[in-house]
Amino acid sequence: MAKLATEQLEFQEYARRWLEGNRPAPPTVRMPITPLEVMTIPQRDYLQDWQGKVYAAGLVGADYPTEYGGGGHEGFQRIANQEMGRAGTPMMINIVGLNMAAPTILVHGTEAQKKKFIPGCLSAEEIWCQGFSEPGAGSDMANQQTSADRDGDDWIINGHKVWTSLGHFAKWMILIARTSKAHKYDGLSYFLMPIEGHPGVTVRPLVKITGEAGFNEVLFEDSRVSDDCRLDDIGKGWTVAMTTLTYERGAAESAGGGGGDSTHPVQRLVNLAKESWRDGIRASDDPLTRDAIVQRAIVAEGLKQNARRARVPGLCEHPMRLPLQQKVTSSEFAQENARLGVEIAGARSTLYKLDEAAPDQGHWPLAYMNSYGHTIAAGTNEIQRNILGERVLGLPKSK
Repeated sequence: MAKLATEQLEFQEYARRWLEGNRPAPPTVRMPITPLEVMTIPQRDYLQDWQGKVYAAGLVGADYPTEYGGGGHEGFQRIANQEMGRAGTPMMINIVGLNMAAPTILVHGTEAQKKKFIPGCLSAEEIWCQGFSEPGAGSDMANQQTSADRDGDDWIINGHKVWTSLGHFAKWMILIARTSKAHKYDGLSYFLMPIEGHPGVTVRPLVKITGEAGFNEVLFEDSRVSDDCRLDDIGKGWTVAMTTLTYERGAAESAGGGGGDSTHPVQRLVNLAKESWRDGIRASDDPLTRDAIVQRAIVAEGLKQNARRARVPGLCEHPMRLPLQQKVTSSEFAQENARLGVEIAGARSTLYKLDEAAPDQGHWPLAYMNSYGHTIAAGTNEIQRNILGERVLGLPKSK
């Protein structure tokens, strides 16, 4: 690992001290596994307040230019993320704003758009959601049917978006809409769409198998948006969306903040095995269980080292291969971890999160059911494998 410069070491020490001295009180309500499952106002308020404090301390948006509300120090955000992860601080709620909207606006936005929108993304003052998926445009994202028709200096939006995480709390949406039927890809444009209380916009919760309602469907009926909210040129929506997906899939670093449980996912499996019994012995003493956990540890180390390698251009023989494959491998790693956790817990894994006797507060069945969403989001893993095969490795297209 490359040594940190003096300025970076000073920032690391500052971040460490600040986090030690400003740890928030434990939440009075149960927190979701990820920001995408935030469902209640108390959950939102707790996480939004935390992100605002961390931003004010300079630990979110550290790499962004100061004129757009950032810290202006390249390379500092990764340090802040590592320290937040080490400290086990709460997660950042504005995941769409941090990891998708802000970096996309930075690349494609006007000066006015960057100054208007990026600070609120970083501070979580304005929560964002993503309006890409539709009932008929999931994996085939270019099949967008939501329309945007020009009316003077405005656009009239009509259509239906679905699987919109955080839509019930969002003030803004990154929206793809069809501005021309002449071409499937060139007929799309990208908008920064107001959502909260905006005329013609209806947000309806969708309840998942987990019982959570953290994502939604959003309907637009003659909803008007100013042309000032169009990002990049008319017809460039597909190009802008590819920038967003590059950040969403983790193939480029953004200003996203860290945080969350500091317990290593494999250590959490070890802890579960030590507390689970079968046939009179602890699961941690069963050689098959021990071997299964070791296999997860090997994958975890591989993911860690691939992430390091991806930051060294000379070690990436195929440009973008490692960053793009991380989305596939990390989502499947989480899914396999959750599956193994359910297996280790055995019959007790049928006890859900509200049952006081549920192992690890019901984390494992909840994590397993939620894990399927992460292998679908940002393009299914099957599509991601096609991208890697065809565009990175140069393999012929599948028929």
